[in-house]
Amino acid sequence: MTKAADTREQGTHAPSALPRLLAAGVRGVRRVRRAATATSPAFDLAYVRRGRRARTPIVIIPGGPGLGSVLPYRRLRRTAAARGLDVIMMEHRGVGLSRADLDGRSLPLSAMRVVDVIDDLAAVLDEEGVDSAYIAGSSYGSYIAAGFGVRHPDRVAGMLLDSTLQSVADRDAERAMIRGLFVDADTRIAASVRALLDEGSDPRILLGVLRAAYELGGEELLGPLLQQRLQGLPGSGRSHGSVWTALETYVDRAESEAHVPGFYEFDLVGAIAFRELGFGPDPDGSALDPSLTYAPIAGRFPQFAGEPFDLPADAAGFDWPTVLLAGSRDLRTPAAVARQVADTAPDAVLVEIENGHSALESHPLALLHALDRLSHGEQRRLPEEAAIMNRLPRRGLIAGLPRLLATGARWEAALRP
Repeated sequence: MTKAADTREQGTHAPSALPRLLAAGVRGVRRVRRAATATSPAFDLAYVRRGRRARTPIVIIPGGPGLGSVLPYRRLRRTAAARGLDVIMMEHRGVGLSRADLDGRSLPLSAMRVVDVIDDLAAVLDEEGVDSAYIAGSSYGSYIAAGFGVRHPDRVAGMLLDSTLQSVADRDAERAMIRGLFVDADTRIAASVRALLDEGSDPRILLGVLRAAYELGGEELLGPLLQQRLQGLPGSGRSHGSVWTALETYVDRAESEAHVPGFYEFDLVGAIAFRELGFGPDPDGSALDPSLTYAPIAGRFPQFAGEPFDLPADAAGFDWPTVLLAGSRDLRTPAAVARQVADTAPDAVLVEIENGHSALESHPLALLHALDRLSHGEQRRLPEEAAIMNRLPRRGLIAGLPRLLATGARWEAALRP
């Protein structure tokens, strides 16, 4: 096997001891042995359970793929436990405490498949003696949650899909929202974006900055940043601004090359993203195409081979209570996707809140409020409580970023000559 082929099969990073060291102080960590299959060696799958035991616990599945569960969400589980919620979170195969086989080597890319991840979750429930649970997933995790419903319908007591991902075809809704806001609109923001495109800005990087700033802080953050970027064009004698530069760096590396053991590891699970969820480039030739986001790393992973489910159609068979939680500023999984699921699933409630992508990361108290209602059979109250959810404190993994970026932008504007 060539060195390049070995890297393609095993990922770009060796297993790290750091997640195990950090997890030593995390309450409720357990493991279940996953037997070898034709595509995967045997390995120990980690998971964590926190809170007073309930007959029907809540399973929370983070997004990515690539986000860990054990380390990033300790505060979330403490908060949930304080609310009386029994929460289970599984460390995704190929990530953190579930990255290595029994010999300490990284799992192969062949082991990264949606159906296997779903069956891992069923094995966790078996290990805990849980017949059924409330299944909640965010972004990519919402695809796993819905797929769990298709594959194990008898084990779903209820479901919450946060920033709903349903299909490769969702990219059409993503393109429509992005271009409607930033290219076609008769607004100052769209005019600024068109000027940057005409100036020759890299559309992929520009879109990433637009998406990050808009989802984090809306027009109030994005508008001033765009004006500062325009003032920093070549010939203006001014710099681009450190906030814009920081966002460009984040966009150029974070989703594709960042590797923080136990917190975010994409190099293995990216195989799922490309092979089954269509993360590879499929450009339509128009401006600000989200399909180009992962184009620079597409060669590292298998080509798209088809989705494991037809979730838009399968949602018609979801005969359990389903909550669709959608952010008004979500440019990755637009609210239009959640609305389609709400129209298809027979017992669904749509809740639109003022938020960007993934309430699990950006507004977890809103997510926990919705899960509390769902677990008590009160999910029908949620639409009228959207304003209450909007006012809850924002304490997630990225909750402080909008304030930090806005403050930085104001300081830069004030210091400009």
